[in-house]
Amino acid sequence: MRGPPPLPVLPPGGIVLKKRSGGFSHSRSRSFKKGTWMSETLAPLERFIEDVDPHELFTDLQEIAEGESGSVYAARLLCLPSYLRLPADTTHVAIKRIVVPNSPTSDTPAANKIKDLGKELALLADVRHENVLEMANAYVDIAEDSLWIRMELMERSLADVIGLVCEGLSLQERMIARFASDVLHALEYLQQRQIAHRDVRSDNLLLNAQGIVKLADFSSAIKMPRNSPTCTGAVGVIYWQAPEMRNGSYNAFKVDVWSLGATVWELAETEPPFAEAQNPNDIGTQWPPLSQPQLYSKSFHEFLRMCQRQSSARPNPNELLNTPFIRNACGRAVNVHLLSQCRAIEEQVFLRENEQDEEDEQEEQEASESEEEEAGEAS
Repeated sequence: MRGPPPLPVLPPGGIVLKKRSGGFSHSRSRSFKKGTWMSETLAPLERFIEDVDPHELFTDLQEIAEGESGSVYAARLLCLPSYLRLPADTTHVAIKRIVVPNSPTSDTPAANKIKDLGKELALLADVRHENVLEMANAYVDIAEDSLWIRMELMERSLADVIGLVCEGLSLQERMIARFASDVLHALEYLQQRQIAHRDVRSDNLLLNAQGIVKLADFSSAIKMPRNSPTCTGAVGVIYWQAPEMRNGSYNAFKVDVWSLGATVWELAETEPPFAEAQNPNDIGTQWPPLSQPQLYSKSFHEFLRMCQRQSSARPNPNELLNTPFIRNACGRAVNVHLLSQCRAIEEQVFLRENEQDEEDEQEEQEASESEEEEAGEAS
């Protein structure tokens, strides 16, 4: 049900990749002359690849997430060149590392990811917004035949936050409204640029340390012709998917609004709508009733109703930004405090699991010693 792993806080004792010895020329020509397969495979990304050896910019890589096509690492900046367009106090970034396949036609997750990255980087080339995760710089690591994509290092996804509710984390309505407000600002900005995301869900909504939600993963996004928002083809994950997406042509911008509503529903219920459905035919065109509707205000329920209207009557993001539910959102500091609570709960869980592991090991050792004693007595 969940998508690729998100970008969590850098964990203690993470995997450290040693910086290679020796230096490399950082000319693009050397990178692409390593083998003709390299230039063919990376051709879709050539205009986005920087003429810099990534090891001259980033060090102390620690793995924080693993995906089908590659891993994501937290990395420390060695310097801060102006073209990175990062705040002056930035010390760490996230690096998505993809091993370049040895054939441009190979049908591997990595090869397909590189093709998708070309489209994604082109789509995001001129996108600059506080609530959209920037993915702007690419590098080639010649020694390991890998592609590095630089992104902002995020704290965690909303899916991670939801996962801690069962451990005692409390998500208040006004917090949910702040999350939704950030997403609506991102969608409003993208719609002005004729871009539909088409995969809005908690896994793709990432929080940074300042409590700002950013929309990530534009692999399903599409740029629509002006005055023609209709497209076809179901993408994304079915639990957050607008019903019209499964029935032919649809308004690409309106499905993002439905998906945001499904995410708000998820934040209230701690699981997405229809999570218990056994097959796609069990998924309806209206979300199930909330299990505890009395916990939420009239404006919260009205917001959900607006998001699940028929596509033609479904509001645009700018209209939803003016609803009472969104206007009552908490301040940013509340979400920063929420993140500190997440870290505290995770520490408690970590310690509890360690204690349980030690107890299990002790029991196994005692059982083994008992078996050895019994075997000795029997002999």
